[in-house]
Amino acid sequence: MLSSMQRGLISTICDLMQQTTMHRAAHSRTAQQTRPQSQSQPQSQPKKEILPEDSCLVHLPIEFKLHRLEHGPDTLVSLKRKEASLYLRQLMALRRLEAAAAQLYKDQLVRGFCHLYTGQEACAVGVCAALRPQDNLIAGYRIHGWAYLHGRLSAQAVLAELTGRASGCARGKGGSMHMYARHFYGGNGIVGAQIPLGAGIALASKYQQLDAVCVALYGDGAANQGQLFESFNMAQLWKLPVVFVCENNNYGMGTSSWRASSNTNNYTRGDYLPGIWADGQDVLAVRSAIEFAIGYALQRGPLIVELCTYRYAGHSMSDCDSVYRSRDEVQEVRRRHDAVERFQRLCVDQQLLSAEQLQEIALEVRREMELAVKATKSDQELPLTHLWSDVYADNAMQGKIRGVLGQQLEHLRTTPGREKPTNCVPPKASLNT
Repeated sequence: MLSSMQRGLISTICDLMQQTTMHRAAHSRTAQQTRPQSQSQPQSQPKKEILPEDSCLVHLPIEFKLHRLEHGPDTLVSLKRKEASLYLRQLMALRRLEAAAAQLYKDQLVRGFCHLYTGQEACAVGVCAALRPQDNLIAGYRIHGWAYLHGRLSAQAVLAELTGRASGCARGKGGSMHMYARHFYGGNGIVGAQIPLGAGIALASKYQQLDAVCVALYGDGAANQGQLFESFNMAQLWKLPVVFVCENNNYGMGTSSWRASSNTNNYTRGDYLPGIWADGQDVLAVRSAIEFAIGYALQRGPLIVELCTYRYAGHSMSDCDSVYRSRDEVQEVRRRHDAVERFQRLCVDQQLLSAEQLQEIALEVRREMELAVKATKSDQELPLTHLWSDVYADNAMQGKIRGVLGQQLEHLRTTPGREKPTNCVPPKASLNT
């Protein structure tokens, strides 16, 4: 049985999401009315599904909450069939990727910590759907899915990094929280430490006059860190193109957010920074919020986006989450608001994807992850000499490694040197402009 506190949690998480079911039929009817009448065809073939044009309009079932904003993101958004297929595949891929990581951890092939993203997939898929190729992103603990999507890394590169293999994205030297790729600045093992780094990345973009924003991710558990508010202040003073995204999964490690924070409305905690609250279990709501945030940040400076979501696994694989929440609580949220199932229903209701297409996507993702796991297990670890390889970022930094006592270690370069920004121009504008 659920305790009163647990029932209160589910109500807190779901009270703004419970409109989904009652709105779905109305939204489906509205979308049908927006399609050309010529698309209506008699269903003379019962076994063959008749699909509409390759796009539709979707009314977001849950409204955004705004702080210091007169206007917010669009609540009527378009969804193309190609996008629906891509987003669903990404949702399924992240779910499968974390399942594979969990199994590798149980097989003792992953050492150290391993923080799973299961349940929060709509946040990553929605944010990455809105980001442009030149935009930057930095995260905290749960970065496997972000590395896969925004880092454009293969599943093998992620899993191999987790297991310390040579084909990992950081050659097996980084592990669960330290994966990197172009425009993806990885995670951070220090709670909240990525936020000032994200502000610094945005400062570099503005200084070099680049058309790029930085999305700096943090969780509700990091929302009370002093360095967040210092970063908010500096970003606002200099009008930096940064979007601070709080993935509020309602638990910071083993403590519920309302037990640790006097103000759990994270989108308002920037005070002078504007903020947006969005349903983090809805891919399209997240995409719409981040698209608005990118445009705002480029023109006017920083803002906060809070994504209300939920994690199914513990804080990490070593966490016994049943101590601070019940399995009934997790199953109830999963049953009512699972991001993957929710988006599948939307695609079917809007007739963008058929049941057969859903099965094909699921099978394709399953094969991808199985091959990635197989390749990861057969890969080798780096030899001992790579302990001192790729220490310096520039190709010019060769020769002996500095600061090593008692050893004469020749620096090894095995990866390309640091690339300079392509559209960089001499800085002329003040940081206050």
